[in-house]
Amino acid sequence: MNKAIIGFLILFGAIFVIGIGSNAAEDGFLAQGSDLQSERPKNYPAAYLAGGCFWCTESEYRALNGVLYTRVGYMGGKTDNPTYKDITTGKTGHAEIVEVTYDPSIISYKQLIEFFLKKAHDPTQLNRQGADVGTQYRSAIFFSDEHEKSIAKDIIDYVDMNRIYDKKIVTTLEPLSDFWLAEEYHQQYYEKYKEENGVHHLRVILKQPKRL
Repeated sequence: MNKAIIGFLILFGAIFVIGIGSNAAEDGFLAQGSDLQSERPKNYPAAYLAGGCFWCTESEYRALNGVLYTRVGYMGGKTDNPTYKDITTGKTGHAEIVEVTYDPSIISYKQLIEFFLKKAHDPTQLNRQGADVGTQYRSAIFFSDEHEKSIAKDIIDYVDMNRIYDKKIVTTLEPLSDFWLAEEYHQQYYEKYKEENGVHHLRVILKQPKRL
């Protein structure tokens, strides 16, 4: 048998064991915070963050205590009611974003931004995140007021100054604009995938767990 094929089968077997064969592997995959709710609560603030594929970014935030609810959508573009098909062209100007509703008595906006810039994604990649390429995958923080903008800017400056990454942060600061809810099948995608297929999505298995 070809050595390349043998190598692939070994890798696939390892992924199969990780994804299915061990209950211990569940620890660290799709972790959920203690405060998550099944419906979006009223009268709580939300942060709007773009960090590549919104499936990945959303799953990271659902692991944090103090995060009450998340949903994904599109923001920062010029087209009303965009669909996923529309934004994948890169022509509408939208970014894939996650809306993070949180309890500020448990986790602050500053902590959410610190997690975003240090743990949730790589903020040094311009208009991409890994294999996902295009302006729709840009790193961006959508601020609701000057106070949020100032917090985000200060943290970006701190991370850059302390050389946490080898490259400069390219995250843009953009004013909050219309939030267009993504299609239902995108919401909590990794969790739905696990429920429907009995195994974790390959992206979940391969990514390194990243927590505060």
